[in-house]
Amino acid sequence: MDQPRTYRNWIRDGDLTSFHVAVKETDLYLRAKRNLREEALRAIVEYRTSLEQYIELHPHFLTAMEPIPVAEDAPQMVREMAEAAQRAGVGPMAAVAGAIAEGVGRELMKLSPEVIVENGGDIFLHIQRRRTVGVYAGDSPFSGGLALEIEPEGTPLGICTSSGTVGHSISLGRADAVIVLSPSTALADAAATATANTVKKASDIPNGIAFARGIVGLRGVVIIKDDRIGVWGQVKLSSPTDV
Repeated sequence: MDQPRTYRNWIRDGDLTSFHVAVKETDLYLRAKRNLREEALRAIVEYRTSLEQYIELHPHFLTAMEPIPVAEDAPQMVREMAEAAQRAGVGPMAAVAGAIAEGVGRELMKLSPEVIVENGGDIFLHIQRRRTVGVYAGDSPFSGGLALEIEPEGTPLGICTSSGTVGHSISLGRADAVIVLSPSTALADAAATATANTVKKASDIPNGIAFARGIVGLRGVVIIKDDRIGVWGQVKLSSPTDV
């Protein structure tokens, strides 16, 4: 059974319209200035179809655990996933949730001045005023007590989370949360997975930070393990009640 997605309430956005769209494994929670459910559904189907068709011809893309080259005529999202995987040193499907969130988000940006797309804890956002994104880190004492402050001039932005203790995603580490910020949501997703793989105990946090800093294209990272936290880059933390 899927875990309740209570973290979906951890973005301050009472002035936006929220709606939910799901297609097969893709389960999106979206916010915009108006209900764009039908438009989001069309975008999801388009992106999923292009990915599924590519995988039919290139099945190794689905199972690879390390970067692999893609065909020159591959769909744009497939190329973005492959590039993200190459930078982070993981298989391309490690970027799929972020890539779909960004693809759908960019389509909706044509129709709404503010868009937030959450896909299994991976977020794409384009905003017009400061927003706060709550930090969910399982049983860590930091869970629910911290938030990221995101300024509109820093968006579009991807904020992706990987955990070795929460959820069903594959992780070789035991971090409670690794949160990565990047202008590319696909890269943020792949980098969060790769960085989380390096953190098995709290003393690994400095090594995880060093690893993330070596990935070109990241804006910042937060690593949480038990009662320890490490932060690097353009990250502003606050209490969820501060804004």
